[in-house]
Amino acid sequence: MVTVLTDSDIAARLDARTAVGWMRSALLAGHRGELHSPPRVSTSLGDGRLVFTTGALEGEWYGYRSYDSFDSSPGAQVVVVHDLRTGIVRGVAVGNELGPRRVGAIGAVAVDALASSSASTLGVVGTGVQAWNQLWAISVVRELTEVTVFSRSVERRNAFAARVSAELGLPVVAAPSAREAVEGKELVVLATDSPVPVIDASWIAPGSCVTTLGPKQFGRAEFGPDLVARADVAVTDSLAQTAAYDPPFILTGTLQHDRLVSLGAVLAGDVPGPLPGQTVVFCSVGLAGTETYLLAKLLG
Repeated sequence: MVTVLTDSDIAARLDARTAVGWMRSALLAGHRGELHSPPRVSTSLGDGRLVFTTGALEGEWYGYRSYDSFDSSPGAQVVVVHDLRTGIVRGVAVGNELGPRRVGAIGAVAVDALASSSASTLGVVGTGVQAWNQLWAISVVRELTEVTVFSRSVERRNAFAARVSAELGLPVVAAPSAREAVEGKELVVLATDSPVPVIDASWIAPGSCVTTLGPKQFGRAEFGPDLVARADVAVTDSLAQTAAYDPPFILTGTLQHDRLVSLGAVLAGDVPGPLPGQTVVFCSVGLAGTETYLLAKLLG
């Protein structure tokens, strides 16, 4: 019998602290070459694309995640794990909980490794699924004393703030502008689908840690190269993915791209992390294989 996990199963079994621990292990495995994480691939199917991220953990499993870009809602992603020795399918996850939780957990690993240990104020631009899961995960690696959130919709930002207060128990304020959400904050999360920059780099306080999750390609990016230029340290979870975007990654061909270092290398101590007081930008691009890593762990 193949184990099938639904969104309700994922929500019940995968808490933030566990997810963060597993994603830290996955990033380290990727850096050591034990977790094979090639860039995602996709195929055009008329009005949309079918996208695959694949991965394999040496000696244990291989698998993939598939999702689409069709104009459908809510849709459902599929994650499949095969036993490496037999090829038998060990389990399948169907739904939309696993992917965002692993992105949130990777973001929290980045904050834990790159941000000041005393960082407690966080500004969020965006109120969607990714914004929520970043808060869900970051709240277990830092004691947040102030959360400020902005989105263009007053209703959405107020509803998001109410949910953060009710479910995460965090002190939160809905801000009237992106600038007021991020200015002076020690931690900043950009989680939008905006094709144009949502903040000005000058709003970022020295010594802060910024995570960007949204679009980051030429012609469509929620931030500009000036944001990375302002940082002392620039980090990503997958250098391979930044080189494989089509259209190209927003930093491709710039000095800022050459400055990017791997989060896994920082975690392993093979690349120095930021010094106290340095400003950091983390470009979250989605390390392939981490969805199957999470599912394999959940399957036991």
